[in-house]
Amino acid sequence: MTGTGRAVVLGAGSWGTAYAKVLADAGADVVLWARREQVAAAIREYGTNPDYLPAVRLPDRVTATSDAAEAIKGAGLVVLAVPSQTLRGNLGDWAAHIGPDATLVSLMKGIELGTTKRMSEVIVETTGVGPDRVVVVSGPNLAAEIAAEQPAASVVAGTDTARTAAVQQAMLTGYLRPYTNDDVIGCELGGAVKNVIALAYGIATAMRLGDNTKATLITRGLAETARLGVALGADPLTFAGLAGLGDLVATCSSPLSRNRTFGEHLGRGETLEQAQTATRQTAEGVKSCLSIRDLARAHGVEMPITEQVERICHEGLDPRTALTLLMTRATKPE
Repeated sequence: MTGTGRAVVLGAGSWGTAYAKVLADAGADVVLWARREQVAAAIREYGTNPDYLPAVRLPDRVTATSDAAEAIKGAGLVVLAVPSQTLRGNLGDWAAHIGPDATLVSLMKGIELGTTKRMSEVIVETTGVGPDRVVVVSGPNLAAEIAAEQPAASVVAGTDTARTAAVQQAMLTGYLRPYTNDDVIGCELGGAVKNVIALAYGIATAMRLGDNTKATLITRGLAETARLGVALGADPLTFAGLAGLGDLVATCSSPLSRNRTFGEHLGRGETLEQAQTATRQTAEGVKSCLSIRDLARAHGVEMPITEQVERICHEGLDPRTALTLLMTRATKPE
């Protein structure tokens, strides 16, 4: 496979909308699927997404619909940009409409609850396509910055070299530089775990902890991500790249990051429900910390930061107690 043809982006949230713009700016005709017809109608009529990135004017090559079957039909590139925990249910409805040689692109950064499967695994299992037809996009890609055409880089990971290169070309613009990678496991894990570490970073920020604390969280967070990755067969070098360190730094340090922002609410003493009400967008790390913890336990991997974030989010542990527990763990070599 060398071309991608028409593209459909399934999910009109911030990143789905920004990615539709990227594909259109790179020369594709793009249909953006929105769950709500009023969002699709606004994109068609005004060229903007009123709920996400309202200030961003979308290219004329982007149109929108709330009819997923119609959007998918004939698309050579099927981009999945829904919340990770809804993927399986959505794909159950969409799979029959996907063309026999279409490339499926995952923008999602999460681990499925219950199954502990990565998003590419859920795609393969639900649609019946071969793993070679699935490509993962990851990296430090904050949607608002990319939509504003601020220079950034991304990683396109897949096992089929031609498909991966085709997706790379399909998203190559003057402001987004994609690199290819064949380590799907590492790229997906980096994207999922960084959301959990960003929650911890947000909690620390709200507690007015300093740069030493924050640097420690990023570094040790990356260490536990790499430990899990190696146990699952990932290349440890992936975690030093854009899908590892790059994504982690962007998600932890930026006020645009919904996971960091969610963590700040928790760090101010708010409950999970209060934080959810205040942020109004999906913070993937809140649910993924449960599945990542389960994945780590199943493979005998220690992930102390993830463990404490899970306890803060889902067991009501006071963040100050979590900090004490992290700092009083048994000493060991780095």
